[in-house]
Amino acid sequence: MNPFIAEFIGTMILITFGGGIVAGSNLKNTYANNAGWLTICLAWGMAVTLAIYAVGDISGAHINPAVTLGFAMVGDFPWSDVPGYILAQVLGAMAGATIVFVFYKAHWEKTEDPGAKKAVFCTAGAERSFPNNMANELIASFFLLFGLSFIGANNFTDGLNPLVVGALIAAIGFSLGGTTGFAINPARDFGPRLMHAILPIPGKGTSDWAYSWIPIVGPIIGGITGTLLYKALFTGNCGAYFWVFMLLSLAIIIYSAFYKHEKSS
Repeated sequence: MNPFIAEFIGTMILITFGGGIVAGSNLKNTYANNAGWLTICLAWGMAVTLAIYAVGDISGAHINPAVTLGFAMVGDFPWSDVPGYILAQVLGAMAGATIVFVFYKAHWEKTEDPGAKKAVFCTAGAERSFPNNMANELIASFFLLFGLSFIGANNFTDGLNPLVVGALIAAIGFSLGGTTGFAINPARDFGPRLMHAILPIPGKGTSDWAYSWIPIVGPIIGGITGTLLYKALFTGNCGAYFWVFMLLSLAIIIYSAFYKHEKSS
């Protein structure tokens, strides 16, 4: 199989199962209604595990532009393949979101809350504060790529690696996902958000494009910083890009720490 097709299929699997649990929990009259955060985090972790089992041997199962860019920045992935991988990931996410829409077709009209419908497709800040939301996505994505780097440095029993990566995703969701819904993946948010805008979802409301750059920029900066820091710590490779992204990440985090967020009424 072509690795670009593999990335498409892997990301489609990710969004079908990940978006599917959010739909089951959020939409009315499903047996999974109100399944809760624990179930959602576990399901996203399992979705990543299944995607890696499906296409990991073919494309590496990046299924995330932040992963692709992070690996390219440290020389572990060819830059020539980056555009094709990212395009395949976005298209796969769009396909997965469409599958979720069709699968739950009977439940959209039964759900009154447009925010609950949008959450099936894309993320938002639990408290809307762009500096804080940006820092949240940056930090969570930093730990994703830092974690993937040290997981990749270990030798696991054949077939165990995808389970460990899935556990990492679930851990990020449990610990760091409650503020923004842990997009940690630009394709996972942008592709389904685009389908939310396009698909004929009854009473869907706005797709909130004003927020859409947060789950794109945050994961990319955080992911690249995570891979660069890993390389710096474990190989001693501290190039110019390392200092640029470390300083940029620290500036965003420090600004968010001192930013005065207006309390919700």
